[in-house]
Amino acid sequence: MVITLVMFKIDNLVIFFTSPIGLGHATRDLAICEELKSLTKENILVITGRPAYDIFSNNGYNVNDAYSPENFDIGRSMQLRSPLTWLFKYFMYYRRCKLIASVFINEDKDSLLVSDEDFASIAVGEKKNRKRVLITDLLETHFVKGVFSSIESRMNKSMQNMLKKCDRVLIPDNGEDKDNISYVGPIVRNLSTIDRTLLRKKLGIDRRTILVCIGGTNAGLYLIKKALNAYKNLKMKMDLDLLVALGPSVSEFENNHINYRNIGFVYNLHEYVYASDLVVSLAGRSTIDESLVYGTPGIFIPIKHHFEQEQNAKKLGYTYEDISRLEILIEEKITTGRTNNFHLKNGAKNAAKIINEMV
Repeated sequence: MVITLVMFKIDNLVIFFTSPIGLGHATRDLAICEELKSLTKENILVITGRPAYDIFSNNGYNVNDAYSPENFDIGRSMQLRSPLTWLFKYFMYYRRCKLIASVFINEDKDSLLVSDEDFASIAVGEKKNRKRVLITDLLETHFVKGVFSSIESRMNKSMQNMLKKCDRVLIPDNGEDKDNISYVGPIVRNLSTIDRTLLRKKLGIDRRTILVCIGGTNAGLYLIKKALNAYKNLKMKMDLDLLVALGPSVSEFENNHINYRNIGFVYNLHEYVYASDLVVSLAGRSTIDESLVYGTPGIFIPIKHHFEQEQNAKKLGYTYEDISRLEILIEEKITTGRTNNFHLKNGAKNAAKIINEMV
């Protein structure tokens, strides 16, 4: 296998290895990097893949498009198919990532390694005896059930050993710190302005508005279809607008003659979350955290059999089956209205401070 990389010759380096699976890792790492720049003169290099690469590149970072992740096999009705096959593909992807990560880690011997669920770089960093900070929501996975679950169990044990040997582990949630694990709170990007009225005007939002977003993959197309149908019915009795953020993996979507606004892939989606009155999304951690911190009500539908999304959704009272109740849920949430702005404290500063201490 030939690995072609763009190398950056930079001294005093912090290397972020950001998982390119979805966009959530990229957006929270960007939030941390923005805070970190105000604390240190160290240079930051980001190793990731598309579409996460585009997020960092658009914000002026030195970033390498090095990883090409495997996609989940998602059925038409938004269920994860063949979890065991995906686990095997992920293992092969992990092995490729170790080869790629080793190139950067060998090149920059004094760098601090910060990994957002890129466990390959953590494994290489451990072997090379480098300082390692891991950012993760996951302490173990549960994709596979039945007789083959023993394979995943062995992978989980290996991951647990990695966590224990890291210099620090940062969890973007609330909890009690223990050993090398620090709970820093949900991590989201800063807004260009906290004046919501001004921001709504800037984004062209002037009615009660629902934002539907599906993240960095095409897994949520079924959710968009269901949301459009619900909106079509609600529009007949309520004055509403609908925005759809297709993300970087979907170029267009059949609207079935429903009048809505397609904003495509935008780099400031977090500001649309803040400006909207309701967000309807897959149950990815990044959008959930933005909803909670900015005070925007949310409906979060998980991909069926995707244990992490199902776990995220369950904490907020949602399940996959709620996709058939979208019209009822949207009407309830949009009628109730927003909570106070900035419901939870942003953990980006906490994370940046800990990383800076490691430097």
